[in-house]
Amino acid sequence: MNPLHQAPAIRARARLLCAVLLLLSSLPAGQAAFAFGFDDVTHHAEQLAAGAFRKPADNQPKELAALTYEQYHDIRYRPDNPWWRDAKLPFEIGFFHRGLYYDQPVKINEVNEQGIAEIKFDPGLFDYGANKIDVARMGGLGFAGFRVHYSLNGKFKDEVLSFLGASYFRALGKEQGYGMSVRGLAIDTGLPSGEEFPRFVEFWIERPAPAAKELVIYALMDSRRVTGAYRFTLKPGVETVIDVKSRLYLREGVGKLGVAPLTSMFFFGENQRPITDDYRPEVHDSDGLSLHAANGEWIWRPLANPKRLLVTSFATANPIGFGLMQRDREFDHYEDLQARYENRPSAWVEPKGSWGPGRVELVQIPSPDESNDNIVAYWVSDAPPQPKLPWDIEYRLLWQKEADARPPLAWVAQTRRGHGSEKLPENSIGLIVDYEGPVFKKLPADARLEGVVSGDANIEILRRRTYRNEVTGGWRVALAVRRLDNGKPAELRAYLRNGNDTVSETWSYILPTD
Repeated sequence: MNPLHQAPAIRARARLLCAVLLLLSSLPAGQAAFAFGFDDVTHHAEQLAAGAFRKPADNQPKELAALTYEQYHDIRYRPDNPWWRDAKLPFEIGFFHRGLYYDQPVKINEVNEQGIAEIKFDPGLFDYGANKIDVARMGGLGFAGFRVHYSLNGKFKDEVLSFLGASYFRALGKEQGYGMSVRGLAIDTGLPSGEEFPRFVEFWIERPAPAAKELVIYALMDSRRVTGAYRFTLKPGVETVIDVKSRLYLREGVGKLGVAPLTSMFFFGENQRPITDDYRPEVHDSDGLSLHAANGEWIWRPLANPKRLLVTSFATANPIGFGLMQRDREFDHYEDLQARYENRPSAWVEPKGSWGPGRVELVQIPSPDESNDNIVAYWVSDAPPQPKLPWDIEYRLLWQKEADARPPLAWVAQTRRGHGSEKLPENSIGLIVDYEGPVFKKLPADARLEGVVSGDANIEILRRRTYRNEVTGGWRVALAVRRLDNGKPAELRAYLRNGNDTVSETWSYILPTD
């Protein structure tokens, strides 16, 4: 070709190259030029929902399936070479090995400026400890999940988020220790038909910028009746925040769809003595369910370890927030140097947009020890999604400690059960409810608050007294009640009133069956 004829083409290519370089230079530092986002995961979920569910293959090696709890936890990801350490990025990724309950592989991808790259499993990434495992048979095994590290409590990068098992994940804020978990979705929890556990089958993790303070993770969910696309935006801090955006597709109808399910443990506490000889005063990851209703009312329901399955709920449209909370932060209330229950986080859910009418449901399951997560709370919509149609739901998750969500005036500090030194009527139950909060500092010394107490048809209120707690500066409501039918649970409510003004949250208590 004549060089003169080549010149215009060369100049055109040069102009195109300059335009591309200009476009790339206009992107924020670290932003991927390759386009991938929530809609891409939604497309995968919609395609899955259009077809029949395929049960995952049972291909876990026998030596991994036979591991005990201690043996499985002896397999550790090597800490000297986490993902992204060489790049000196603010976030790093570690991985979980398959084994024990975690028998299904999870595909994990990195999204960067070049595109999508699968992070391949390599047994050399793990230290197998004392386990006698043939590493040569582990090739192509796949990961069980992953963890995210970020510098939260100092220069060392702390573990701040982990995804492991079904759709379970949990996170930490500053100076917190792992406790309760969250799930992507709960299906038919507490129903006689049995529960279905959806699973995150694939993740896409965006490579962060060198100065990033948040990390974006996409996840694809699948189960027999539900598929879904999720985006998690992690923002670690004193109060770690995870913004959750999801779009669900039902292959067929479900009995009950639990949104933003929180999973915790309550063995015994102030309102329930241990059934065995235990030096610890309390053992729990959470001590109550808190609900901030759309009408402004705050409700507190102390948790229990019932003798039979106990499912209760609060009907409310568009709740402002709800959570399973660990309000008790005193070490000497637990005395456990290993578990450090006083540092377990509260998890608070703040809905985004209009969730419409529905209910916050609390499931409490009998547990013989502290190894079981026997407490579940979630939102159930009165208008659940229809099969094959997309259903969007968004919310914010906050992992809290001292500054957890609570009403501005006064809240329940503790609930105690028992008669004490007072002589109470035969077959009665004694209850003490202590309130604390800033409102009491503003009251005159001669203030006379009223404890407004009510019960359902199965409760008889025998005695009620309301008086100042001179030690804490708060106020106490002391009750003696009788359950009319011991074979049925009973419900009580109480709040403090100053004249015509309500000055506290509502204590909502269930007396389970004996």
